[in-house]
Amino acid sequence: MIEIDIKDINNNAKGKMGLAEMVFNNEASEALVHSAIVNYLANQRQGTAATKTKGMVSGGGKKPWKQKSTGRARSGSSRSPIWRGGGIIFGPQPRDYTSKLPKNMRRMALYKALTMKMADGEVSVIESLSLEKPATKDMIKILKNLDMTGKTVLIVLAEKDDNVILSARNIPGVEVIRVSDINAYNIIVFKNIIFTADAMAKLQEGISEGEVEAA
Repeated sequence: MIEIDIKDINNNAKGKMGLAEMVFNNEASEALVHSAIVNYLANQRQGTAATKTKGMVSGGGKKPWKQKSTGRARSGSSRSPIWRGGGIIFGPQPRDYTSKLPKNMRRMALYKALTMKMADGEVSVIESLSLEKPATKDMIKILKNLDMTGKTVLIVLAEKDDNVILSARNIPGVEVIRVSDINAYNIIVFKNIIFTADAMAKLQEGISEGEVEAA
């Protein structure tokens, strides 16, 4: 069993927590993490980009000028892609970028991402995190105490906390999510990951019961 220090918001040690080897010492490949990230980003694409082809633009019902004696090209339609305002050749059309990755592969990619972060010393656990009211300055102070100033930080909570979310949302590079929403992409994209003790316990409880989907 791997152990990690639990600290309070002032960076004082408060004990230790055991971590599952399956999650924080996982041997899945980095290629699997890459596949999960590509899958996640593809599924975020709306696929609504569109251009008008030759058959979609207006006009073109009449030959622009007569066939002969003008000295110009023998053009048959103003819809031609070589004309200004004409159709677009091979332009984007609406499409579905959605791809599927088996649930087990997504889960293993999440575990591998957490393993890599743990190996780099970029996973932290704090005793708890709560604020009486939304206050960006209070969140900045907490991050400073934890030596996270100027770093990208993902704060993982057991449950949604509006005061924490509102306090962090105006700090560049800082994001707050619920533990049920974590995935390989947001683990990798942030430099440091801070779990509350409850969130870490819930993550491991979900793992033992097969509840974490690694979306």
